[in-house]
Amino acid sequence: QVQLVESGGGSVQAGGSLRLSCAASGRIFSITNMAWYRQAPGQQRELVAYITNGGSTMHIEDVKGRFTISRDNAKKMVYLQMNSLKPEDTAVYYCNAIVKTTAWSRLDTYWGQGTQVTVSS
Repeated sequence: QVQLVESGGGSVQAGGSLRLSCAASGRIFSITNMAWYRQAPGQQRELVAYITNGGSTMHIEDVKGRFTISRDNAKKMVYLQMNSLKPEDTAVYYCNAIVKTTAWSRLDTYWGQGTQVTVSS
């Protein structure tokens, strides 16, 4: 199957930076979109940013100018550089990938286990 493993979370003060990484492994034929979501306590999971396999990106308004998503297709990795962090960015961050496991399989969505980001004021 397919595994997504995030790393890079932690605790920082407001204004600080963190870089999240996510490595995809397993039976992978191709990966289309990769994305980062986050879920704050008591809130629904929300999309933060996504990147296509061609490198086109989208960032939600709340993080524009502060966060940058990128990917390394050869390494099957996606990153989220987070600068100027705010307490409201505190959440569990999840990696997401849309994957074909074989040339003829359908596209399936996979999730990582999540990594905690805590920003203190």
